[in-house]
Amino acid sequence: MNTTTQRADALPRTYAVRTLGCQMNEHDSERMAGLLEQAGLVPVDTVPEAAARATDAGDMGADVVVINTCSVRENAATRLFGNLGQLAAVKRERPGMQIAVGGCLAQQMRDGIVAKAPWVDAVFGTHNIDVLPALLRRAEHNSKAAVEIEESLKVFPSTLPTHRESAFAAWVSISVGCNNTCTFCIVPHLRGKERDRRPGDILAEVEAVASQGAIEVTLLGQNVNSYGVGFGERGAFADLLRAVGRVDGIERVRFTSPHPAAFTDDVIAAMAETPTVMPSLHMPLQSGSDAILRQMRRSYRRDRFMGILERVRAAIPEAAITTDIIVGFPGETEEDFQATLEVVEQARFTSAFTFLYSRRPGTPAADREDQVPDDVALERYQRLIKLQERICAEDNAALAGTEVEILVSEEDGRKDGATQRISGRARDNRLVHVALPEGLSEADRPRPGDMIRATVTYGAPHHLIADSGAQGGLFEVRRTRAGDVWEARQASPEPETAVSLGIPTLRVGASR
Repeated sequence: MNTTTQRADALPRTYAVRTLGCQMNEHDSERMAGLLEQAGLVPVDTVPEAAARATDAGDMGADVVVINTCSVRENAATRLFGNLGQLAAVKRERPGMQIAVGGCLAQQMRDGIVAKAPWVDAVFGTHNIDVLPALLRRAEHNSKAAVEIEESLKVFPSTLPTHRESAFAAWVSISVGCNNTCTFCIVPHLRGKERDRRPGDILAEVEAVASQGAIEVTLLGQNVNSYGVGFGERGAFADLLRAVGRVDGIERVRFTSPHPAAFTDDVIAAMAETPTVMPSLHMPLQSGSDAILRQMRRSYRRDRFMGILERVRAAIPEAAITTDIIVGFPGETEEDFQATLEVVEQARFTSAFTFLYSRRPGTPAADREDQVPDDVALERYQRLIKLQERICAEDNAALAGTEVEILVSEEDGRKDGATQRISGRARDNRLVHVALPEGLSEADRPRPGDMIRATVTYGAPHHLIADSGAQGGLFEVRRTRAGDVWEARQASPEPETAVSLGIPTLRVGASR
């Protein structure tokens, strides 16, 4: 990969990063993009002539396509190799094109990816995303695939250069890895044991993204409320939450994902007492059956879970609580499933991420002989969806007439052009579509990153409608620093150079 020269057609060498998976993957993808820009590549969407070459294969017209993979679901490999098969045909027609695969599935399959897709140029894992540019150069020089997988974390991804997709929001990793042993989960095998960043490094990053225009940060970790175990400090996450909430310029703070077994009341207090912390909590249930929770090794039971919800709602009545639920875990009986439905009815989650159990090789649950038949699991899953849809519809409908503050986003409203609305997130992270007042000038139109106050006029199961402005009612716009940054990005024809956030490049294992 010659990153310093241009091709014969004088176009700069371009890249595209496709992200499959969770928010931690999104965070890592921004670092991959930063590394590639530091190496001299530019985002393909900034070069119209290159973007025009895009095919249905998902290449986006780029010279370098990076797929950042997830391995949580059984169909992850099928999806990846389907994508790679389509890209193979594109690569044959595009001289110099390179394909790289990283992330969790790469960590799991290693050189097995190249064995099944020999046209892939580079494979790297979760522990060494910093080697991406070097692998691409090596693959070009040697005319063969470069595969490099580390067994443990070498460099915290957060210390790497980054290309943040959003002008107004930033992912900030506080830890990587997980010390839990949930029997269905492949994450500890692929991300390793928990490694915590020091609070000072995290706050330095938050201050850096705030100085760049971000007004919202999301703290990321596989189990954020166990933060501090790496340096022996109890209550570290609650303290961190308060400290991040005080950073000048940050208006919204949220986090994902806590674990009910380690969730403590000091975190609830920090949420309630820190005005910038959003009244939004993701609390994974997984199952409402104590028997199944025991077999999952979740280290909490139904009563503890419901107690957390009660205490959160007592301290933060407006809190929107979301969850994860797995249907069809090995050994799950109809009685077990009914217990899950009972908890869902009682908890009244704002939304639920629901999954059919997926066997992951290398996890204890995958080897059990009492797997739930697919048709049984699917029928239960459909009943769960029906129940949660009803709850969402009822609770969102009850919000009609309430005022909301919406942080305008870029990609949340797929139908905005047709409906004359713009979209964003309320303070509790609910999706809201907002109608614009008739005759609003382009100069007065809210920008991504700006804030709107409006009144909810309709609550659908998965979103709210706030058409008060179009009906002559409340519609107030507050222009923000983040909106200014977004506008400046649109005005600049040149891509921004990837910027290191200035966080110390601490090697794991170095003296603290």
